[in-house]
Amino acid sequence: MTDRQGDTAYPEIRTAVREICGRFGDVYWREQDRLRRYPSEFVDALTSAGWLAALIPERYGGSGLGVAEASVVLEEIQRQGGNAAACHAQMYVMGTLLRHGSEEQKERYLPAIASGKLRLQAFGVTEPTAGSETTRIQTSAVRKGDRYVVNGQKIWTSRFEQSDLMLLLARTTPYDELEDKTKGLSVFVVDLRTAGDHIEARPIQAMVNHSTNEVFIRDLEVPAGDRIGEEGMGFRYIIDGWNAERILIAAECVGDARWFIDRAAAYAKARVVFGRPIGQNQGVQFPIAKAHTATEAADLMRWKAARLFDAGDPCGPEANMAKYLASEASWEAANVCLDTHGGFGFAAEYDVERKFRETRLYKVAPINNNLVLAYVAQHVLGLPKSY
Repeated sequence: MTDRQGDTAYPEIRTAVREICGRFGDVYWREQDRLRRYPSEFVDALTSAGWLAALIPERYGGSGLGVAEASVVLEEIQRQGGNAAACHAQMYVMGTLLRHGSEEQKERYLPAIASGKLRLQAFGVTEPTAGSETTRIQTSAVRKGDRYVVNGQKIWTSRFEQSDLMLLLARTTPYDELEDKTKGLSVFVVDLRTAGDHIEARPIQAMVNHSTNEVFIRDLEVPAGDRIGEEGMGFRYIIDGWNAERILIAAECVGDARWFIDRAAAYAKARVVFGRPIGQNQGVQFPIAKAHTATEAADLMRWKAARLFDAGDPCGPEANMAKYLASEASWEAANVCLDTHGGFGFAAEYDVERKFRETRLYKVAPINNNLVLAYVAQHVLGLPKSY
């Protein structure tokens, strides 16, 4: 992959995604943000072009691409000023089904997901009392014959209202009965179209337009045939998908950072104060150059992690470090862009404030950067466990 790194890698994919993004410019995204509206038209266009099926094998109707190519799709959306968070989950949530589902489940769901007939955008994992301590979730799935009865509560379940299917992590063995606390959790595919009033979603008004919800589940019956893989192994299954998630999020952050840097550099060259472009001043140009340097360094870790993932090699440290470095770089670039624009950076018409809010999310989600550092300290450096 050494000859395919940087922002010119996979030019055919970039050109195709840019063409789609060109139909949904700044005004479109500004309006979606103002109305707190889900960008259905944009997601439909991506789906029709096959990009949301990038990781689905060709035999199920997808493109059969790797995480490297998929990351370019999301990076380019962000760099063009869009927000891939509206649909990125389908890429990595689907991986749990692909890697651990039965052949019958794959045949039933993947072709419909690839064609756009079904949307798998929602992922029910986080709970109000558990947070990042996933092994402490309390939502229960009790086996009764050929069905499970699910009760519990989830939070930060994004795109619930825009999904047909939801991947759900629930407890099938009480926590206190387990010696290995990473076991006892199972993953289910939940058909939201037939859930009725057994699931209630309450939208959460947030700083960003993220279509996220608090979800209440009451006596929901899920067929045993919709459990993915072995009972009690769900935590391991979702961990398996987290590396892909972190790589894809890193690519989005790289795209954001490049958007901020492009906008800051353009404004610094055009804005004239005291008879000279503000970009002629080292106090303006040095922060932009520093942000660019940090972004390029983060991008190298993104490509390293993607290469390892696509080769089937262990990549936990690289995927986590890519997410960390890229989210830190995008946040640095966001601040630099806002500083460069001065007061105009706060005006909605420049789009800086919208992207500023959106990129801030990735320092805390899908995993807080402090937890990434704790992971690196323990699992890479061999330091004592801190949590």
